[in-house]
Amino acid sequence: MSVYVIGSAATGAVFLSRYYCYLSRFIGAALMVVSFFLIAAPAWADQTVMASDGSQVDCAASAKDLTRISLVEDEFASVSKISTGNPSDDFSVVNEPVRGDIYLSVPEGFGRQALSFFATSKRGYVYKFVCRVAGEQAVQVFISNPAIAKEKAGDPVPQVAAADPQESAVELVQAMYSNSVVDGYEMRQRALRPVYVGTLKVQMIAEYRGADLTGRVLRIENKGPASVTLTEATVAPASALAVSIAEPKLDPGKVTTAYLVSQNGRQ
Repeated sequence: MSVYVIGSAATGAVFLSRYYCYLSRFIGAALMVVSFFLIAAPAWADQTVMASDGSQVDCAASAKDLTRISLVEDEFASVSKISTGNPSDDFSVVNEPVRGDIYLSVPEGFGRQALSFFATSKRGYVYKFVCRVAGEQAVQVFISNPAIAKEKAGDPVPQVAAADPQESAVELVQAMYSNSVVDGYEMRQRALRPVYVGTLKVQMIAEYRGADLTGRVLRIENKGPASVTLTEATVAPASALAVSIAEPKLDPGKVTTAYLVSQNGRQ
């Protein structure tokens, strides 16, 4: 590519130097424009992006071939996307289980300029991807999280540990609210079948399981015609050690998140 850029620019400069000939000057200007566009053309090479937990990852995805997205020192555990119902506007995301990478592909005639989705890693980090669609070659994107690098370098990692179960439960609720990785807990992103409690649709979407405590993240939607005020008794059993509700007053059709922690064996 650099050979064509240099050649076009050099030839254009020669023609532009012939100021007495309008045709030569026109050809020279055209060649200079070509060299400019060759320089400005994007190079779809491998992309390396630094991203922290919960941040947006801006990247490029191939319009004609596969796009591979890989995590450095981590693996993807799950991917969440919305299906448009229109085949020409929908894209495919495959979570490859061996290396934990994900592969993107778009259909022929994909009409949107960008695609977006969420992905959760096995370490518990969540990333929002917004990838512009262009180019014909396969693309690779490598995501590096600074928190993992600090952990490997030996920096202290926050731990949820305390002698008092009540204090441990409160710390676990705080960790779940911030979607953090908690030492000593296995975090599972999974969506169980929802159940109805009156007009409330309740669904567990994540679980933090440790040796003594289990934390659960609940998605609650008000399916009724009237507002509902949520209380601890509404969303958690009496044995729960800690309960937190993001938005206690829930208007019709609105959704909130609740976090509850129980001692193992006392669910």
